[in-house]
Amino acid sequence: KNTNKKLYTNFRLLMIENNIHSIFKEKFDTKPLLAKSPGRINLIGEHTDYNDGFVLPAAIDKYIYFAIAKNDTDTCNVYSYDFREFVSFPITQKEKINKGWANYLIGIINEFQKHGKEIKGFDLVFGGNIPIGAGLSSSAALETGLAFVLNLIFDLNLDTLELIKLSQKADNNFVGVNCGIMDQFAAMKGKSNHVIKLDCRNLEYEYLPFEAKDYQLLLCNSNVKHNLVSSEYNKRRKQCEEGVKILSNKYQGIKKLRDVTLENLISCKEELGIDVFNKCSYVVEENQRLLNACNELKSNDLTSFGELMYQTHKGLREKYEVSCKELDFLVDLTKNFPEIPGSRMMGGGFGGCSINLIRKDFKQKFIQLTLKEYKAKFGIDAEFYDINIVDGTGIVE
Repeated sequence: KNTNKKLYTNFRLLMIENNIHSIFKEKFDTKPLLAKSPGRINLIGEHTDYNDGFVLPAAIDKYIYFAIAKNDTDTCNVYSYDFREFVSFPITQKEKINKGWANYLIGIINEFQKHGKEIKGFDLVFGGNIPIGAGLSSSAALETGLAFVLNLIFDLNLDTLELIKLSQKADNNFVGVNCGIMDQFAAMKGKSNHVIKLDCRNLEYEYLPFEAKDYQLLLCNSNVKHNLVSSEYNKRRKQCEEGVKILSNKYQGIKKLRDVTLENLISCKEELGIDVFNKCSYVVEENQRLLNACNELKSNDLTSFGELMYQTHKGLREKYEVSCKELDFLVDLTKNFPEIPGSRMMGGGFGGCSINLIRKDFKQKFIQLTLKEYKAKFGIDAEFYDINIVDGTGIVE
């Protein structure tokens, strides 16, 4: 049954890839370069990346596919397969346009130009099966994928790390989301059957095998997206920066929350105020949780690893305050089952997916129960995604 499902998933991916290729040939009548860029999960280490902390992401088999070719003009012609929308803009475009998805592309082009790299016009068709708004970072897949293919077709000779940094800057400088580097790094550097222990301060990283054996990772999409994520994300970042500013006045060498201990925080609790104190203490605790989680993975203790996932969710709900009632319900429901050692919300917050570590032989029963309970509680149909950990952005042969 699992083999049949994997074959079906691969068939669906192949259909999307073929559709992207066919639409490109129909619209532009030339042979394109084909590439794909994956979505990502993060097992533990949430909201730590922009605080120079640690994260534990992996690339997954949900993709955006790209068909692209130079067109020897100064115009970019782009078709979104998912939105069924077409836009054209000059290669010199500096302002946002009214198609939100196109601004991620323009941001990438602008960053290349800031690097002194010459890009001419191109034709592009892109699309895939990364659920939008589910916290699987379709935006980073779009950014890194475009950066990857532009680097190839225009012979720009940037290495992988430079492309990752460029993609993050596009999000920060043009799109306007002050994200860290985790999403772009995971999309570009993913490795099959491995998670990435990434130090977001110096970008040193280590691949750790993910050997789930009788268990698997299952995503549950709440199918809600409260309109808070962008504004509250930037607000949390400012609160962390405010905490660092206060702490650095008392302790030397503090540049980010990565440098802070719980003892530092407690000694400055009054100056910080309860709200900033909670945000900062969550980040400090989460960094230590991640280091502990890596040790549990190395010893293949999934029970202890799962307990750390629950602790992360509690911190995100009570201290960092980025969860929501729908995600809390989904996570709390899993605590009734010993077959699920760990669960938590994943991503920026206020909606999207929970990530669950679950026994393979219990998965279908859990899905059926959750669909019923969640629908009865909120009137919303949840969605479930089987995922596999895969390689990062690359060429499609």
